[in-house]
Amino acid sequence: MLTAAFNQTGDVAVISTKIFDGLIHIGADFKPEPELARSWDIAPDGKEVRFNLRRGVKWHDGKPFTSADVKFTFDEVWTKIHPRGRSTFAAVEAVETPDPLTVVFKLRNPSGVIFSALSSGESQILPKHIYEGTDILKNPANINPVGTGPFRFKEWVRGDHITLERNPEYWDTGRPYLDQVIFRVIPDRTARFAAFTTGALHFGVLGPISVIDLERAQKDENLQVLFKGYEWLGSRSSMEFNVRKPPFNDANVRRAVAHALDLGALSKLATRGLGKPGTSPVISTHARFYSTDVPSYPFDLKKAEQLLDAAGYPRKPDGNRFSVALDWLPFGESYQRTGEFVRQSLRRVGIDVELRSQDLPRFMQRVYTDNDFDFIVTHWASFGDPQIGTTRNYWSKAILKGVPWSNASGYSNPELDKVVEDAQKAPTEEQRVVLFKQFQKIAMSDIPTYVLLENQPYSVASKRVRGLSTSSDGAYDSLKNAWLSE
Repeated sequence: MLTAAFNQTGDVAVISTKIFDGLIHIGADFKPEPELARSWDIAPDGKEVRFNLRRGVKWHDGKPFTSADVKFTFDEVWTKIHPRGRSTFAAVEAVETPDPLTVVFKLRNPSGVIFSALSSGESQILPKHIYEGTDILKNPANINPVGTGPFRFKEWVRGDHITLERNPEYWDTGRPYLDQVIFRVIPDRTARFAAFTTGALHFGVLGPISVIDLERAQKDENLQVLFKGYEWLGSRSSMEFNVRKPPFNDANVRRAVAHALDLGALSKLATRGLGKPGTSPVISTHARFYSTDVPSYPFDLKKAEQLLDAAGYPRKPDGNRFSVALDWLPFGESYQRTGEFVRQSLRRVGIDVELRSQDLPRFMQRVYTDNDFDFIVTHWASFGDPQIGTTRNYWSKAILKGVPWSNASGYSNPELDKVVEDAQKAPTEEQRVVLFKQFQKIAMSDIPTYVLLENQPYSVASKRVRGLSTSSDGAYDSLKNAWLSE
């Protein structure tokens, strides 16, 4: 698929944000800036947001972009099949379209999260005239997308490349500067680094080369390594337990696993020290919501053994307590290294771990559709606000079969659900902050998901590439301002 309207894998978002615009663009320091919405007005009581759309915007097939497209996408995509939309837009009572260039969000209560979610990377708008009356998940436009963005889809040669071409009718006159953007498929990171050094590749995001090659890239006079542009993403590596079945339906077993892991050592092994040991589902860079007043699980093998004994899993004559399978997200070697680290660590407390690898489609099927797993090493992103990127791990209403990045663990806790839903309708930002700090306490006590590392993603670019975004979500920039120097 090449739309992130409902498929929120990082690779899809990186490509589709060149094809689709958002209502807004997220600038530096998370500041919302105009995109398809040229301006907006918020009612004094905070319960209505009126977006004024740009005139003359066209879909790539020549049809006009209107408010009907926004309403259709809200009604049929964001609140039904988007993995986070139900939580993000929980305060939105209705979307109204008084005219083709006006969209009105009617809110039950003021919502501090909406403007963090209306960018192209998070909430892409789909063309109503192509998707209405179809099975949205199976629509052919998902692999032959029609957007409003600076680049149009040209071709997809499976296993080799995806080519986008300049949109000559783009609403931002004169842009983009590039004639084409070609995404090359190079699974091996060592080969990617070689392609950067020879000039065959110009730009890559989300850690396109191995951390082993990172220092070499920083010393290469023809390359630049960029750490900005990931603030909105809020990347973290996590371990998610399937709580539907033994042994991980027991919170003490999950706590024992946490105590058995030395996260400082994991950071050195998997990320060369770039990753910061996790302490909460809300990462520390989101300082407004982050709390240290939560249960913690320092590395303590003795405590892990005690918890496993108390949970009814004593060591057997062979020294093992039980066997489980661990699936790792096939997003690069750091997740494989993390899986191997977990396997070796748990062996020390009598847990036998089978490490399973598979391609991404099989991983998604196994985890989110079949729920055929014990626990996983995976990636989660915060997307600027815990209501968007964090609560979906824990909220029972985010248990969505077949929807990637939803509540795969099957965790359901009425107490936590109430805190999440109270935060969604909190009348002030101050109350929302208090509730998210309560949320962290409960989440860290039950740990259906355990944050291993706060990641520091990076981009690599040729020094010939100019005009790259420095915004908070620059990793998902449209590249409309990018160009190549001689």
